[in-house]
Amino acid sequence: MSGRILFVTHEKTACAGRVGEVLRARGYTTVLCRPFLGDPLPAARELAGVVVFGGRMSANDAHLDFIRAELDWIPTVLAQGTPYFGICLGGQLLARALGARVARHPRGLHEIGYAPVRPVVAGHEVFPAPMHVYQWHNEGFDVAPGAELLAAGDVFAHQAFRYSGAVGVQFHPEVTPAIVTRWTESDPDLLRPEAQPRAQQFAVSPTHDPVVGQWLDAFFDRWLKAEPQKAAA
Repeated sequence: MSGRILFVTHEKTACAGRVGEVLRARGYTTVLCRPFLGDPLPAARELAGVVVFGGRMSANDAHLDFIRAELDWIPTVLAQGTPYFGICLGGQLLARALGARVARHPRGLHEIGYAPVRPVVAGHEVFPAPMHVYQWHNEGFDVAPGAELLAAGDVFAHQAFRYSGAVGVQFHPEVTPAIVTRWTESDPDLLRPEAQPRAQQFAVSPTHDPVVGQWLDAFFDRWLKAEPQKAAA
């Protein structure tokens, strides 16, 4: 494989983790774009794919110039038929760009730690079996008109969806033990009663991480080889 895959990040300390490792092992060149620091978003037609990562801001923060720019840019990615993979905030931005709602949990819950996701009928090709994935978010997405739900969860019902060649997920398949260590060192959200305790996260990680790694490898097989129809701009 060859070609450039764009990584759009939203934090100075952001790390592509397992996603970067898997794609570079396949021979792709990864290019970093940080719109929150003023980086311009490039034309997607020259890219083999786009991965948009998470961040603490909201997809509803259109008053932020870089969030507005990403919401305006995503439809051009879809129109050009470039594969798009949105992780957490990246998935929520995709949902918003398609006209779906992004909102906090109705009971104010956060989802933090490893949690199960289950394929729905339309999602068995992408999610062959249930698995536990790493979560850290307090907002979720609805499924936009024309998109299809792929996977469901217990706290936030919508965990993954597909629209043409674009896929958005609520969870974090990029995390590695080093990333989990950094994220959990001092975050006050871990004090929330619904958050999975740090010790428990590390206890279950050796069981769940290899499964997620295998899923991600198979996901990229389908995502990068697909030839989706171009969505309407």
